[in-house]
Amino acid sequence: MPKMPDMNQMMGMAKNMAKRMEEEMDAISVEGNAGGGMVAVNMDGHKRLKALRIASEVVDPADIEMLQDLILAAVNDAQTKVEEKLKSGLGGMAGGMPGGFPFGAL
Repeated sequence: MPKMPDMNQMMGMAKNMAKRMEEEMDAISVEGNAGGGMVAVNMDGHKRLKALRIASEVVDPADIEMLQDLILAAVNDAQTKVEEKLKSGLGGMAGGMPGGFPFGAL
């Protein structure tokens, strides 16, 4: 039976993994689009909006609902892209922990 690492070693490994995950999330930048790029948002790996661009041609005071729908679609698109990047980028870190690490919640 393989020897399990001691608790201090495991805690150190967990702290290193948390630091790497934080750095990875900070480095992520995605753009979500809707309406063929008429509305675009930029989001970081923490799913915080960093920028919002709206083309003037979609600003119609008579149809605010359409603009709201485009913004929601762009934000949702960006969130999906962040989740995909997190799953593909952070999932490989599980190999460093004894017994792996549950990344299914990402």
